[in-house]
Amino acid sequence: MYTVIAVIAGYLLGSISFSYLVAKKIAGIDIRQHGSGNAGATNTLRVLGKGPGILVLLLDALKGMVAVWLALWLTDGHHLATALAGAAAIVGHNWPVFYGFKGGKGVATTIGVIAALSFYPFLWSVLATLLVIYLTRYVSLGSLVFLVLIPIFMFVYRDPQEFIWMAIILAILGFARHSQNIVRLLQGKESKLGQTKK
Repeated sequence: MYTVIAVIAGYLLGSISFSYLVAKKIAGIDIRQHGSGNAGATNTLRVLGKGPGILVLLLDALKGMVAVWLALWLTDGHHLATALAGAAAIVGHNWPVFYGFKGGKGVATTIGVIAALSFYPFLWSVLATLLVIYLTRYVSLGSLVFLVLIPIFMFVYRDPQEFIWMAIILAILGFARHSQNIVRLLQGKESKLGQTKK
């Protein structure tokens, strides 16, 4: 019963679209109708600037962390329940019930979920991701690197298998959500950090 509550709560937390709310508050716009059309931190950064972009990144990560913390508390640290609640938060971010199931790609929320589940895999994956973004200026490429490294580092640090399998599934989901970005990367047409979306 507590597992079900944790999963539902995770999904509802994930469904809070901070990109949408911040854009409405600051600029009176629906962020999904501007830039890439994605309700996430990167598009907020491109459309509204660094401040709003960083704020959305932090808030989206925080809701993933809260979903995990709530599940840990409700289920007394049950590994599968916690993994499912974290995954539900990411699903909620991608397909939010409050906003017509049109959300973001879930990377920031995934960052929050992983940070709450397993700190060292999160830390090393984020450092590698930041290096990739710094060298290439491609946020999407950094996001894909993050998704690949998380289950690898979780395996290295011998995290619970429920967490590792969740990370693998999230990586597959993340790659599917970034399919258009992957095509543009291969074609050399992907927008770089600091470059306005055409």
